[in-house]
Amino acid sequence: MDRQKILVVDDENRMRKLVKDFLQRENFEVLEAGDGSEALDVFFAHQDIALIILDVMMPDMNGFQVLQEIRKKNNVPVLMLTAKSDEEDKVSGLRLGADDYLTKPFGINELMARVNSLIRRYTTLNPVAGSEAATMLLKDMVIDKVNRTVTLQNLPVELTGKEFDLLVFLASNKGRVFTKKQIYTQVWAEEYAFDDSNIMSFISKLRKKIEPNPEQPFYIQTVRGVGYRFNKEV
Repeated sequence: MDRQKILVVDDENRMRKLVKDFLQRENFEVLEAGDGSEALDVFFAHQDIALIILDVMMPDMNGFQVLQEIRKKNNVPVLMLTAKSDEEDKVSGLRLGADDYLTKPFGINELMARVNSLIRRYTTLNPVAGSEAATMLLKDMVIDKVNRTVTLQNLPVELTGKEFDLLVFLASNKGRVFTKKQIYTQVWAEEYAFDDSNIMSFISKLRKKIEPNPEQPFYIQTVRGVGYRFNKEV
């Protein structure tokens, strides 16, 4: 099983090494950055990062500015570190999209508890995210899960909210067969009473928007007598 990646961003070499050593002992893969610009370069080069530990006080580009840039593209969990205990700093970070805040000096056990909690919460609340990239690159199709957009052969595809959720769910589980009931449970939850014809209607509408030939589906395949699957060759 691949190790989850954590990006540690801090301009203090000693602090980065300390955090890195403990994370590696917990079997995480650790990437490092010594300033804001490097952090963005590393982050956008590794779209499977599971968590960012981000120092606030850095020269040139501080942690708040880094967080703003990341939040334009991605909702990966961010744990911010600061030498300040100023309540205003904490509020600013949370308003910009930070998930948690830890004030230096901190105990390593507290850090690890927060790291594990954030990764667990993010994976649970974002079943199609976690270790997967926020942008899915498929054959002729790009799915941006953060901005909820889809392009097909570089042209935008207009999908309703549920059509998008349905597409992301199936595309995130390529090759796996789901019954209509399973699709309903994952995508619709309690919003509608389960209805075979309702699921079939959504599949049909989605196919008309994304399939080159809806009569011979390439992306969403029918498994007769069972349900549907997303083409694993995509």
